[in-house]
This record gives sequence, C-alpha cells and structure tokens, in this order.
Amino acid sequence: MNTADAFRPFRNRRLDRRGRGFTLLEILVVLVILGLMASLVGPQVFKQLSGSKTKAAHLQIQELSAALDLYRLELGSYPSSEQGLDALITKPRNVNNWSGPYLKKNVIRKDPWGFDYQYRSPGQNGDFDLWSLGADNREGGDGENRDVRSWE
Repeated sequence: MNTADAFRPFRNRRLDRRGRGFTLLEILVVLVILGLMASLVGPQVFKQLSGSKTKAAHLQIQELSAALDLYRLELGSYPSSEQGLDALITKPRNVNNWSGPYLKKNVIRKDPWGFDYQYRSPGQNGDFDLWSLGADNREGGDGENRDVRSWE
C-alpha cells in the first residue's frame, strides 16, 4: 500500500478491492447459467454422436460391400461364409486368380462399437449378407442398439 492509499478513507479502499474480482454470488450465478446450458445442449450432442456411429457403420458396410463386389468380379463368386471377410485381405486356400488385397488398408475394421461385422454367403437377403449388431451386439434393438445391415 502506498502513502496515498493510507490517507484515503477505509470505505473507498474497500470499494477498490471489490472492483478487482468477482464475488461468490456472481460466480454462483455464472455456474448456474452454465449448468442450465449444459443440460439443454448436452442431450443434443450425445444424440448426434450416437447417430454418427450408425452412419459410420453404414459407410463401412458400403466399403466392405464394394470390396466384396470387386472380389466377385475377379474370382466369379463371393467369399464363402467359412472364408469370411478375411478373404478380402489374405488369399484363401484353393483359390486361383486372387489378386488382393481388396481393401486399401490390409485390415478388416471392427464396427464403430468395437465388434466384428457379421458376414454370410450365400446370403438370405441377397448374394451376401453383411451386418453389424449395433451397440448391444445382439439381434434387433432400437436406436443405438439397432442392427445395421447391407440389405436395407
């Protein structure tokens, strides 16, 4: 404190200190406002995130389907259920004319929820069936747990 402050009345010094920071009440009001905003915006953000995983699964199924079509174009048939999707990155036994890998990356990705894609050939809904069981990794479900299929 300098000498000029020492001669100012106590009341004026107290007002100067209050102008330098926030009061507890002001901080609480800001926290309440932030909490209200988070409660309104948060569910919408999570809704978009869950929808994006389903969209990502659709895109990955399309990518795998295109690779399966290329495999069929070169070899005359889709990989069998026993060969599975691994036939897109490694040459199956007793297969001639395989010129893969048929995916840009030499890996079969898991679905956005961390589970393996399901594959069946010949399929019950087309030449092949390719699907993800969703977040719960079980048949059926709603929302995030809904199955994502190549034939829909």
